[in-house]
Amino acid sequence: MKRKFLEDMGLTKEQVDSIMAENGSDIESAKGDLEQTKAELEQTKTQLQERDTQMETLKNSTGDMDALKQQIASLQSDNQATKEKYEADMKELKLSTSIKLALGDSAQDADLVAGLFDKSKLILSDDGKITGLDEQLKTIKESKPFLFKESSPKPSGFRPLGAGPQDPKPNNDDSKVSMKSAIEAKIAPQLSQQKN
Repeated sequence: MKRKFLEDMGLTKEQVDSIMAENGSDIESAKGDLEQTKAELEQTKTQLQERDTQMETLKNSTGDMDALKQQIASLQSDNQATKEKYEADMKELKLSTSIKLALGDSAQDADLVAGLFDKSKLILSDDGKITGLDEQLKTIKESKPFLFKESSPKPSGFRPLGAGPQDPKPNNDDSKVSMKSAIEAKIAPQLSQQKN
């Protein structure tokens, strides 16, 4: 609608401005609807092209069914080999860890002693226990005792320099004197002299 047409009808300037503003908002609304419809149309075209591409790919793949079957079989065998390698590596790791835990601090060189175990004779159960570990450890300790640290009981308490080895289990109970009674025995004679 043109402004001149409204003015020729004898409408005032305010009336013309009001009509033109209303007409402008209607036009903008219609343009918005048109743009939305165009966007939806473009989206539909894109989806249709994607479907066509998928259909073409599907047509080509059904014609080459044997190649697909071979590819699937190859992937399955690769996955199976990877799974078996993973399980073997996990078993090896569990065995090595269990051997080192069994050795603890008793071995001079835990890695060297762990290498002496025949892992093929060790049986790992589902609950994580290892059969044959203790027997092999005992055999290695007997055949190669130099690989293990000597276990001697460590005496507790204070030992003056130059004193011989302390008996870890004294036979008499008189050796257990408390600090309090030792101080009292030392100070008691001095206190009794001061009182007199």
